[in-house]
Amino acid sequence: MRYRQLSTTDLKLSELALGSMTWGTQNTEAEGHAQIERALERGVNIIDTAEMYPTNPLSKETQGDTERVIGSWIAANKARRGDFVLATKVSGSGYKNVRDGAPISRETIHTALENSLRSLQTDYVDIYQLHWPNRGSYMFRQNWNYDPTGQDRAETLRHMQEVLETIGELVEQGKIRHFGLSNESAWGCARWVRMAEDMGLPRVVSVQNEYSLMCRLFDTDMAEMAHQEQVDLLSFSPLAAGLLTGKYQGDVVPEKSRRSYVNDLGGRITPRTLPTVAEYLAVAQKHGLNPVQMALAWCRTRPFMGSAIFGATSMEQLDIALGSADVELSDEVLQDLDAVHKAHPMPY
Repeated sequence: MRYRQLSTTDLKLSELALGSMTWGTQNTEAEGHAQIERALERGVNIIDTAEMYPTNPLSKETQGDTERVIGSWIAANKARRGDFVLATKVSGSGYKNVRDGAPISRETIHTALENSLRSLQTDYVDIYQLHWPNRGSYMFRQNWNYDPTGQDRAETLRHMQEVLETIGELVEQGKIRHFGLSNESAWGCARWVRMAEDMGLPRVVSVQNEYSLMCRLFDTDMAEMAHQEQVDLLSFSPLAAGLLTGKYQGDVVPEKSRRSYVNDLGGRITPRTLPTVAEYLAVAQKHGLNPVQMALAWCRTRPFMGSAIFGATSMEQLDIALGSADVELSDEVLQDLDAVHKAHPMPY
């Protein structure tokens, strides 16, 4: 396992991060604990979660259970809390299962963080992230009809200042170490950074957006922002919600897979999707690579990558993903992957 310094911080993150959103629905508490143990043993030093997890399916009844799974492991392993970076998120506006969809504000951050700290059974969070901006986002397939012209600039800037001041207070109290974003735009990230610098408040250190061979929206404006503003990507769905494993080829839906709960995989199933996956699988086969390991190893090659967050529902899946740390992709493989991307740039 290799490590990268995260943007302007003193944190050194493993190039792979352990995602947790299935713990509490598709995975039991014991299975979640076993995944934590195995990942730490193999050199992973970041665990990502969110107050709204678990998913598949999302529900008000299970909201917060993933953090509680992590918390029970921390409670049983108090001496190891400093061995890993713990990242969680406050839910954005409109998600009815948490605070009836209240927008992110000073009040909701305080409420959410206290709930998360209690569930996680820890005194601090290493990276506290806004799950999505109050003003809306083009992520989650909303890019096809995204229209920011209804946004209120003055309200957005007022909100940013309020959040940064709140984060600053919580950093001073030792409850948060660093501040991150998720599902943000290039303009949004740059404004957060500029305002923090102008006001002497905690700057953004990371942005967690979707990124994989199948979803490369980050490659242009966001990549430039990441470089110029030193805001690294923590990519989610680097396996394209399991598509790049090949398990859905032939339009099959394996029992207890993510697609068995969410049939369209959050809008990722289109007439273009499986044919595109087939071409990526062909590249893996041509070069004698496991497709999961190829996809994760490719993420490591991206200059803006802080860490790629992957999830697993079995120890076998976890071990395969962790094995990607030992895989190096040749120039020929990278050229073949770029050729598929140029032929199928936006399959969903």
